[in-house]
Amino acid sequence: MKPASIIKIAIVTLIVQSAKAQETKKETTPTEIKYSLENCVNHFDLNKATKTKVGYQYWFADKNFTQENTLKMSIVEPGKSTHAPHHHPEEEFFYILEGSASFFLDGKTVIVGPNTSLYCPPNAEHGISNAGKTDLKYLVIKKDLR
Repeated sequence: MKPASIIKIAIVTLIVQSAKAQETKKETTPTEIKYSLENCVNHFDLNKATKTKVGYQYWFADKNFTQENTLKMSIVEPGKSTHAPHHHPEEEFFYILEGSASFFLDGKTVIVGPNTSLYCPPNAEHGISNAGKTDLKYLVIKKDLR
């Protein structure tokens, strides 16, 4: 095969690969959201909640809808937690709506009740669990680091 033919094949291959990459990018890039009063108001609907091992969660606003923040409500059964203490680069807020929460932050624990906010600084080890005899209901507010 002549060098010119090899170059032509290589160019065509690069063009095809580039086109496929662009199609993949289009498929994975979210379309631009048009915000309206109807999609900016979100009433809790248990039928749209996601069942978890320890209760359920409901996303009022997720990273695919908002510019950078998420808002989720978690409901955790008595004596359980959504996951073990952990850390991540995003700061996070919890707001206790109902029940009793055990809040762990960097080696210390406190029990709190409704109308209490809890702040987790970036990279701090933290966790929350249900310390009561009824369901724990709380909001999770987090900035999405895209």
